[in-house]
Amino acid sequence: MKTRLPDPESIDQTAKATAAGLSQSAAAVAYELFRDRKFRRMAGLEQLSQTEQDRIFNELVVGFLVLIMLLLEAPDLRVSSERRSSLADLNKQIAEAHMEHLKTLGVQSDHLSDWAKLISMRYEEYARDKHEVRGAAMRIESAKKSLDLDGLSRIQLLLPVQTVAIGCHHHVCRGHTDGQDELFNRILKSLTKFYVELRMRLEGGKITAFTRARVALKRMLHRLGGK
Repeated sequence: MKTRLPDPESIDQTAKATAAGLSQSAAAVAYELFRDRKFRRMAGLEQLSQTEQDRIFNELVVGFLVLIMLLLEAPDLRVSSERRSSLADLNKQIAEAHMEHLKTLGVQSDHLSDWAKLISMRYEEYARDKHEVRGAAMRIESAKKSLDLDGLSRIQLLLPVQTVAIGCHHHVCRGHTDGQDELFNRILKSLTKFYVELRMRLEGGKITAFTRARVALKRMLHRLGGK
């Protein structure tokens, strides 16, 4: 029996629906973090103007969106070559899906343009920063022992969440990160949970390497965050 291939239009609609679901999940988790009492206390939100609070919320949302994008293009993602191709196409639709969602909320076109620029800017920034974060992580790991394949794999596995955690923390604090380790840990915890759950869904199983890397993650990110 001849297999009936799905219509290109149907594939495109599925990708759009998936991108919409992912972008809305990112916004929901960012809002949950933003409303978290400990986060608000650590960030001193109650003492800030509404404009500054809105800026911080936007940085959180963009952080989660870019984390999705970095994960979808991660070279170590354990998926088939066919699946990798579909994820690459999906990756291109994340930002647009968020724009469409904002439209449904009544956000005006000039603000949509600002959002598009911010997402693009943070994506380019964090994608570029991955190289510096990887290099720093390798130096930290090799200072304790010789880097082996397991160590290199762990660094690659953690790279998207490391990079976004450091960058998002920096922007939330407007670069004034000294003495803000607790806030960093709060951001890291939320990003990590989201990252692990999404990666498990994409790969279809447990991330055993991540379980082994939990302690290394905390140590590495504390060191990188204090740079």
